[in-house]
Amino acid sequence: MALISPVYGASAESDDLIMKKTGGQHVVVIDGGNIHFDDIIAVARDGVAVRISKNKSFIRRMQKTQQMLMDSMVRNVPVYGVNTGYGKSCGSRMPMNIALKNGENIFRFHGCGTGEPIGIEETRAAMLCRIICLARGYSGVSVALLQQMADFLNAGITPVVPCEGSVGASGDLTPMSYIGACLAGKREVFYREELMTTIKAMKKAGLKPYKYLPKEPLSMVNGTTTMTGIAALAVERAYRILNAAVYATGLSVHALKGNAHHYHPVLSEAKPFVGQTFVAGQIARLLKTRASAPRLEDEALETLQDPYSLRCAPQVLGVLSDALFWIRQWVEIEANSSNDNPIFDPATGAVLMGGNFYGGHIAFAMDGLKAALASVADLCDRQTMLLVTPHSNRGLPGDLVRRAEEQTGLRHGFKAMSIASSALAAEALKGTMPAASFSRSTESHNQDKVSMGTIAARDAQRICTLTERVLSIHLLAAAQACDIRGNLPERPLLAAIQEKIRLVSKSLIEDRPLDADIEGMCRAIRYSDFFSK
Repeated sequence: MALISPVYGASAESDDLIMKKTGGQHVVVIDGGNIHFDDIIAVARDGVAVRISKNKSFIRRMQKTQQMLMDSMVRNVPVYGVNTGYGKSCGSRMPMNIALKNGENIFRFHGCGTGEPIGIEETRAAMLCRIICLARGYSGVSVALLQQMADFLNAGITPVVPCEGSVGASGDLTPMSYIGACLAGKREVFYREELMTTIKAMKKAGLKPYKYLPKEPLSMVNGTTTMTGIAALAVERAYRILNAAVYATGLSVHALKGNAHHYHPVLSEAKPFVGQTFVAGQIARLLKTRASAPRLEDEALETLQDPYSLRCAPQVLGVLSDALFWIRQWVEIEANSSNDNPIFDPATGAVLMGGNFYGGHIAFAMDGLKAALASVADLCDRQTMLLVTPHSNRGLPGDLVRRAEEQTGLRHGFKAMSIASSALAAEALKGTMPAASFSRSTESHNQDKVSMGTIAARDAQRICTLTERVLSIHLLAAAQACDIRGNLPERPLLAAIQEKIRLVSKSLIEDRPLDADIEGMCRAIRYSDFFSK
C-alpha cells in the first residue's frame, strides 16, 4: 500500500508554490456504467469535463424506461409523485393533463433551505452523482436532462445550494431542489467566481433553461446525491490528512529523540491490521537514517518507551487508514446506485416504489469517519503538547522558543499555538456525536425513520477542516522542534519534508502572528503533493 497521491489542484487564488494541477486532460464519460471515485473528485475539484455517451445501447436503455413511464401514465397506473401527491399526500391523484404540468412545483415548495452554500466542489460532486444515478436507466428520465447537468458542469455554472434542511430520506429533497430549479433557469448560481442569477449565467454560457418532462423533477430531488457528493470530498481530504499526520509523527519522533523500534514490523505482524501495518511501515521509512539510530534517540532510562501519542501512532492512524478502505467503497457504491424512487423494472415495466433514497450507508460511513478523524486531531494535539512542554520534550526549550542573537524581552514561541491546537481538537472531538442517532419522524409521520446522512457528511466535512488546522499547527511545531534539535540531515526523508514546510512558513525566532502560516499549511495538506511521496 502506498501513500495516496494528490491528483487534483486547488482554487485559482491558492499559492502557486504549493499547488499541483493534474497533468493529463481527460473526460469522464457517462454511459450507465460505474464511475470511479477518483473521477468524481476530478470533476468536482479540477473541472474535468463530463460527456454523455451516444452509445446506442445506453440511449435505448434510457428511452425504454422513459417509455414505460409514459405507458403507465396513459393507462392511469399510479406512479408515485407523477400522477399522485408527494409523501403523505400520495393518496391524491391527478389526471394526465395536470400531471404533465405539475412536476416543477416540487422545486418551489422545497425551496426552504437555510445556511451557507455547501461549497462549489461539493455541489459539483452532487450534480455528477445525480447524473450517474439517473444514467443507470431505472428512472424513466431523458438523456437531455443528463446533458443539461453535464453542460452546467462543463461551463462552470454551480447552483447555490443552502447546506441545511435535509434529513437524508426521502433523500436530499431540499438541497437538490435548488439544483433542479437552476437547470430550469431559476434561482442563483456561481459563475466564474461571481454570484449571479441563473438565467444571466446561462446566457453568458450559451445555455437555455431546461423544460422538464414527467417525473424528471422528482428524480432530481429524490435521492442521496448531496450527501454523497459531500462525503466524496470528505473522504479525499481524509486520505490527505492521514498522509500528513504520518509525516508530522515522523518529525515529532525525531525532534523528541524517540525510539524507532516502536515501529518494528514484527509488532504489526503480531497484530495484523492492514492500516496499522501501513502506518508503522511509513513512519519507519521516514525515520531511516544515515547514522546509527541510537545516536538520534534519547538514552535516559525513563525513555525506554515513548508516550502513547508517539508509540501508538500506528494504532491510532491505522484506524483511519482501515476505515477509509471501506468508507471509500461505500461512497463509491452509493454514487453508482439508482437511489431514485420510484424506479422501473427494465425487464417488465413494473413501477417499483421503495426506499433507495435512504442515506443510511452514507450516514454510518460519515459518522465513522468523524470519529476516526477526530482521534487523529487528538493525537496531533497530544504530540504538539509533548513538543512544547519542558518536562516532556527531552531538552527542547519551553514553547519551542529559539533564541535570537540579540534577545530583547521575553519570547513565547508556540505557547498560543498549543492553546489553539487544544481548542480545535476539542471542537473536533465534540463533533463526533453520531448524526444517525438523531433520526426524527417528520412529514406527517410518513418519513418516520430518516438517515440524517447529509448532516453526518457535513459534520465530517467540518471535522476535516478542524483536523487540518490541528495538523497544521502540529507540523509547524514539529518543524520548529527539528530546527532546534538539529541532526535532521541524518534522516533524508524528514529533511526533505522540512524544506517543503519552510516554503510555507519560516522558522519562528521573533514572535509573530501565525494565523496565515496555519492556513498556508492547511492548503498544503489539502492540495499539494508535499505528503504524498
